[in-house]
Amino acid sequence: MLRLSRNAFKDISWRNERKTIKTVPFLTKDLQWRTDIRPNPQRYVPAYNEVSKRNASNDPCAKFQTKEKKIPQVPNRHVTPRAPNHYMKAYKLTDTRRYSPFHAPKQSAMEWVVARADDILNWGRKGSLWPLTFGLACCALEMMHYAAPRYDMDRYGMVFRGTPRQTDVIIVAGTVTNKMAPIFRKTYDMMPDPKWVVSMGSCANGGGYYHYTYSTVRGCDRIVPVDIYVPGCPPTAEALLYAMLLLGKKVKRMKVCQVWYRN
Repeated sequence: MLRLSRNAFKDISWRNERKTIKTVPFLTKDLQWRTDIRPNPQRYVPAYNEVSKRNASNDPCAKFQTKEKKIPQVPNRHVTPRAPNHYMKAYKLTDTRRYSPFHAPKQSAMEWVVARADDILNWGRKGSLWPLTFGLACCALEMMHYAAPRYDMDRYGMVFRGTPRQTDVIIVAGTVTNKMAPIFRKTYDMMPDPKWVVSMGSCANGGGYYHYTYSTVRGCDRIVPVDIYVPGCPPTAEALLYAMLLLGKKVKRMKVCQVWYRN
């Protein structure tokens, strides 16, 4: 199919050519080039928006213009429309935002009960994320800075624990070596469910400076599943604070009771 630029299109369309033109390309409103066959090719009037500028009602060749055909959209009847949750709504500054992300219209009584149960469980977990003291390299200094009085992670209910039996989240702060990998996995397995992992720094994310060394694991996500990645070398304490707040939002959207009820 012939493709023309807009200027070349104008030159062809507004010229009175005496030679025979069998097919003429024109641009429709859906921005696709198509070829139209004219019964009278002596003069071509384009089916483009410029025709309306020349008072197309008095144009003798207006009958040769191609009318656009609207293609009806057939709805997919096999897909059940999802009930819109309230967090999909665009709130204004003066509006009151609901705490629960599971408020959907036309809920049954049992669905409402399990949704509120999830809200209570998630509220407790979100306000008591206890991380494990797991500093491996220089990123641990920024993790200590995050726990210090300037940022004070205790105000969010986050308290460092010395045993994985009492923790909810493990912050991988530093380089994971091949020698440390089995100990890291064993520590992760000792944590009670539900548990989360925050990968802090370039070394924990993908190896960092030591990506091509023989002794470094190229990302802690090869050992354990990671929930939040914190970029930087090293990342600041503000970045770790933001990552923990994002983890709190993720915990707030957990659907343990709702999944149990539906399955």
